[in-house]
Amino acid sequence: MKKYLIGLGIISILGTGFSTLNAYRRVVNTSFGPGEHLEYRVHYGFLNAAEAIVDVSPTVYKVNERPCYRVNVDGRTVGAFDLVTRIRDTWRSYIDTSAILPQKFYSNLQENNYRKEENITFNHEANTVKAEERTERDVFKVPDNVHDFISGYYFLRTFDFSRINNGQVIELPAFYDDTVYNMKVRYRGKDVIKTKSGKINVLKLNPVLPQNKLFKDEESIRIFVSDDANKVPVKVEVDLWVGSMVMDLKRNVGLKQQLKYY
Repeated sequence: MKKYLIGLGIISILGTGFSTLNAYRRVVNTSFGPGEHLEYRVHYGFLNAAEAIVDVSPTVYKVNERPCYRVNVDGRTVGAFDLVTRIRDTWRSYIDTSAILPQKFYSNLQENNYRKEENITFNHEANTVKAEERTERDVFKVPDNVHDFISGYYFLRTFDFSRINNGQVIELPAFYDDTVYNMKVRYRGKDVIKTKSGKINVLKLNPVLPQNKLFKDEESIRIFVSDDANKVPVKVEVDLWVGSMVMDLKRNVGLKQQLKYY
């Protein structure tokens, strides 16, 4: 559950308009493309705690006979945090360029002594996923247009938030850790926030979290995404039972539109 919540936190961000084409929907995407590179720094109080790099490969891959973006997410602890809780996590999603749905998902988690490596293959025509972990192989039934948490995030980036009201909840089915979840993100309107690069117009999003021992309440994660074509997260605030964490966008390359700070 903890890893799902962290994934949900990372994922939390933004949407679309689409129409059905055979077994696949077609999503209009003007928000991201090949070559996008994002670097984030995570702070716990005044301490640097972790860093994350999110890359969309410059190459389009063919997976399950469909053209796909390859999105790679690497996360690791740094500094004093690395001495206490050593994390080296990699997630990778092959996202259908037309439907913005996952075709394959890979994860390699190294968290202290914990190790897990898994490959997941999606069959959207049969509404099944095949999960392979070492010698174990299982097939699960899933709903239409199911996501992994990376593809869910990129799908949400295509969303037209001008079409929904403040407080409205967006729901997406997602498969993670052998379970189908109903991911929920609440839209909280527009704002202007201060960053190290200057002020920027943002959209505010709150992933709706189930009751747990990690976060204070169901809206303990606040995600601020650029109010532009990119809809890219520029800041994430997390309230924990003990302290709080902040994730800031440190560097970006290859965005569809240059971020406008003032």
